[in-house]
Amino acid sequence: MTIPNDKKEQLFNSLKQANSAFNQIYPGDRSERQPVHTLYGGANLFKSDAALALGARALEILQTYAPNHEVFGSVFGFSDPKFSQRIYDKVVAKLKTQAVEDYRIDFEDGYGNRSNEEEDQTAETTARELAKGMREGTLSPFVGIRIKPFTEEMKERGLRTLDIFVSTLVKETGGKLPENFVVMLPKVTIPEQPQTLANFFAILEQELGLATGVLKMEMMVETTQAIMAIDGTNPLYKFIQAAQGRCIAMHFGTYDYTASCSITAKYQEMDHPVCDFAHHMTKVALAHTGIWLSDGATNTMPIGPHRGDLTPEQELENTQVVHRAWKKGYDHIRHSLWNGYYQGWDLNPAQFAMRYAAVYAFFLESYDDAVERLKTFVDKAARATLIGDVFDDAATGQGLLNYFLRALNSGAITEEEVLATGLTLDEIRGRSFKKILENRMNR
Repeated sequence: MTIPNDKKEQLFNSLKQANSAFNQIYPGDRSERQPVHTLYGGANLFKSDAALALGARALEILQTYAPNHEVFGSVFGFSDPKFSQRIYDKVVAKLKTQAVEDYRIDFEDGYGNRSNEEEDQTAETTARELAKGMREGTLSPFVGIRIKPFTEEMKERGLRTLDIFVSTLVKETGGKLPENFVVMLPKVTIPEQPQTLANFFAILEQELGLATGVLKMEMMVETTQAIMAIDGTNPLYKFIQAAQGRCIAMHFGTYDYTASCSITAKYQEMDHPVCDFAHHMTKVALAHTGIWLSDGATNTMPIGPHRGDLTPEQELENTQVVHRAWKKGYDHIRHSLWNGYYQGWDLNPAQFAMRYAAVYAFFLESYDDAVERLKTFVDKAARATLIGDVFDDAATGQGLLNYFLRALNSGAITEEEVLATGLTLDEIRGRSFKKILENRMNR
């Protein structure tokens, strides 16, 4: 080589620092399980066994309006009876075992503006209910609260509710928090809002004797200013930096965002182009940072208009209303999945069936093809490396690997079904197609 070793080292030392800094910013997707949905429920309604009660209600609704896989499949357009049966069985099993994956006790839109005395009392009551759920093992795997935003008008109320809630919870549990506990900060527009919440977390941890860094936050993308600041830049990563390592996810607020874009109520839908724009901007800004992304909710509820003793005509109308709402929500969820958003919101247990139907169908439709492609791809890549051919399509292999990671995470496929690819679970969970090839070559 022409370049002397000392000059090469000078070049590479500088490059190493830059590469290391880049890798710290973009560590890649986290390996932990990400829930496929978050249920938002008004804080005034929360009980310790809410997740179990809502699961039972969701199953009852499914069995009322889709008592078998034929009806179920016809709602969502499944043409293959075996496929329909497979999805139906998975949905029923899910509703019986873990219908609610993530629960957000809502002190914002789902709770409304109430007197300070009432919200204070609700914060104490829900904290005690959450503590009871911890003791009795009735909570969802992920749980948290949504406070009011840190705008100038609402900052005092948001902080006060969080203080009362966490202080009461810690007192009730002897210093423990639920697993995967998180605080949602809505309507973020400037970095100083998550920065203030992070600083408050540090104070709470110190005053309550909690481990440093144990309190985590999520933020909501609900305004145009969260997508583009006044200087023409996307501010989302600045929000993440301001959170001081405490932010784990960004959730999209469909209806606040479309309203901020002056979309009239009739057209405020999850698949509106302004939502797609915001999704793509968020994805580009935060891809590979380890921040989970979640889409919003369909607000058309699968709830029939008639109650009580019904005539056959009223029963039929109820069924038609529920089925139309299921299909609409199903299409919205499929749109989110197609855009690479693997989590979304639900607002009512009647939506659970469509949620899991969409997630399971999305992944299982591709399963057989993906197994064959990944097996062939690994073999092709290994042979190309062995004989010295250029192999420059690792991104396709990584895309196939991502499919199996997400499908396994969602519960659409089992660990045994993953092994049909010829890869091990450790290789799949390693999340890197490049490392799989390197390790296999070394062996």
